[in-house]
Amino acid sequence: MTLQSVNPATGEVLETFPETPAAELDRILGCAETASRDWRRRSVTERAERLRAAARVLRERKAAYARAMALEMGKPLAQGEAEVEKCAWACDYYAEHAEAMLAAQPRASDARRSYVRFDALGPVFAIMPWNFPFWQVFRFAAPALLAGNAGILKHAPNVSRCALHIEAVFREAGFPDGLFRAVFLSNEAAGAVIADPRVRAVTLTGSDRAGSQVAAQAGRHLKKTVLELGGSDPFIVLEDADLERAARTAAEARLLNSGQSCIAAKRFLVVAAVAERFLERFVAEMTARTLGDPLDPATQIGPQARLDLRANLHRQVLESVQRGAQVLAGGAVPEGPGAFYPPTVLAAVAPGMPAFDEETFGPVAAVVRVRDEAEAVRLANASAYGLGASIWTEDRERGERLAGEIEAGSVFVNGLVKSDPRLPFGGVKRSGYGRELSEFGLREFVNIKTVWVA
Repeated sequence: MTLQSVNPATGEVLETFPETPAAELDRILGCAETASRDWRRRSVTERAERLRAAARVLRERKAAYARAMALEMGKPLAQGEAEVEKCAWACDYYAEHAEAMLAAQPRASDARRSYVRFDALGPVFAIMPWNFPFWQVFRFAAPALLAGNAGILKHAPNVSRCALHIEAVFREAGFPDGLFRAVFLSNEAAGAVIADPRVRAVTLTGSDRAGSQVAAQAGRHLKKTVLELGGSDPFIVLEDADLERAARTAAEARLLNSGQSCIAAKRFLVVAAVAERFLERFVAEMTARTLGDPLDPATQIGPQARLDLRANLHRQVLESVQRGAQVLAGGAVPEGPGAFYPPTVLAAVAPGMPAFDEETFGPVAAVVRVRDEAEAVRLANASAYGLGASIWTEDRERGERLAGEIEAGSVFVNGLVKSDPRLPFGGVKRSGYGRELSEFGLREFVNIKTVWVA
């Protein structure tokens, strides 16, 4: 098997990468196990210093890394630089709070002394997606390495250059040889890595279908897993919302990363009393963004990452229209090379349409009119997914009350749903399980060990 890196703006093949040979993969796994045994014995202070060094490398090279993302998956340059900065922030955050997060916690018991300590598990196998090529990896790697683990990365095939850049960041930051490695594997070979006894845990960010397969494989071998899967996030606009701000944020939430985000707002549930006024503003905001070459600094929306992904997105639009949805903007495949798709707004969307039931991974917004907050909550929860949600109301107490009724891993009141190193991130239902980021993410890949001393 050979992996290809293809520029989605032009269709040009950038580079090919051969699959990691079985003998080399075995050597990499052995080195990871050995490196992690030494690494876990080092002080938290030393591990934190390496993370700070990684942050420095990221910031020094952010322009080059942003260009690599633009070429491999079409991310506009400014968004790529912001992504690298966020990775550096995560490294700095964990380095700053490492001692507190990993400190032993005393517990009262019948012992003279008892406490809980947090010990590394060993090599963690990470299967990562293409949409945030750096952030998704650092979101797992910064806390996992800080805790004393090793990392083996199977990145999405179309961002293989990014995978090698990330491996180099850790190497140049002074992490031990073999502690973090990128490998190029087929799905079958990835299954063998999951089964390997040297691998102690698995984390995957991707589709719910991929998550089910990995969870089944890991379950057969009793491996700890964290799964961050798809989302069909609701964006609820109540009658007392600030419509100007809501519409502006709604467009940003739908178009960030050219619409290719698991926590992008996808279903816009708008109370009928303000629906027309919101729609007018929302369509204007959606169509004001510049679509074009991701290497052009003026571009705000790049191409979709692959032609097949664009084709599936367009299918979802066409089938939704056939079932009664109305196109208010976009909805047509542009002529010319590349995998571009315009910002699209669908109105009169309802359950039973792909735009409501499925995850739309691109710049397509599905607008649903609702009678009141009760129907908004009911339809927000009428989804197989439960990753993020956003509620817009000038009554913050009302927003917090409704947040308790939403089935999602995070709810933002009057704000864009986003990941933050300080806050736990993850989902429920078919959006997966486990958490990344904050101390909760750090403790997913540790042995939470009780020590009892008579």
